[in-house]
Amino acid sequence: MVRDNQLVPLLPSQLKEDREQPWHGLLLERHTVSAIEIPEHEHRELCLHLQASGEKAMEWWSGGRYGMEKTSPGAMILLPAGTRDRLRWHGSSERLILSLQPELLDRVAAEAGAAVPEFEAHWSLQDVSLQRLLFEMGREASLGWPLGRLYADLTAAGLVSMLLRRHTTMPVDLGHLQGGLPMPQLRQAMEYISANLDRDVRLEAIAGEVNLSPFHFAREFRALTGQTPYQYLLDQRMERAKYLLRNHTWSIQEIAPMVGFHSPVNFVRTFRQRVGVTPGTWRKSV
Repeated sequence: MVRDNQLVPLLPSQLKEDREQPWHGLLLERHTVSAIEIPEHEHRELCLHLQASGEKAMEWWSGGRYGMEKTSPGAMILLPAGTRDRLRWHGSSERLILSLQPELLDRVAAEAGAAVPEFEAHWSLQDVSLQRLLFEMGREASLGWPLGRLYADLTAAGLVSMLLRRHTTMPVDLGHLQGGLPMPQLRQAMEYISANLDRDVRLEAIAGEVNLSPFHFAREFRALTGQTPYQYLLDQRMERAKYLLRNHTWSIQEIAPMVGFHSPVNFVRTFRQRVGVTPGTWRKSV
């Protein structure tokens, strides 16, 4: 944020995690905030706060207005880029704070033929689906993104979609994205996924194979297949894992990285969720 014409940290608290993040144009931080007042400042990016713990009140001053909010876990704040505000927390809380570059939102809106999106400040935002998505992104971040970069990219795409469809002053109809995904390009994308089952593949890389933006590709892929690219990737990994389990004597620890899992524990968990039994049990059954 900007304070007194200087770029300063959003909060004067120590980060709970400080890992490299998988997203482009998006930064997610987890802070523990004490009872404190934050002097007036300006947000350079769209900012979302999600409260993870704490029950104390919060006061805010912005644009000549004043308010006091009785907060609790799940409470959300949305502040557009350019917002100037001052805050005072009356007690400690743990917060997920997400900063989103306006260019990311502008690009998706332009693909849908819409004007540059505008947002209003909300000091007590109500949206259960958005709340759940932010909690999921925070959970993945705290675990070090065990589901990989493709899943992280898709959560970011889902976040952009929710913001544009539900929280702009003029909701964006994302059904008007120009162009589609012809069958040859769909097959090309599927072949690319199948050829890279052992890699932490990015949505951007798959979309680039068919010359579409990541957001547009994810939407068209789901419309044609009934699955997100991540769900399709998992299904292909499970089929490859079955082949390796059936035709080789390699251990679970050896097979896991061959199908894109850095952790054998995550491999076993995912296999059980999607197949119904553990890899070891499935191998014995065949």
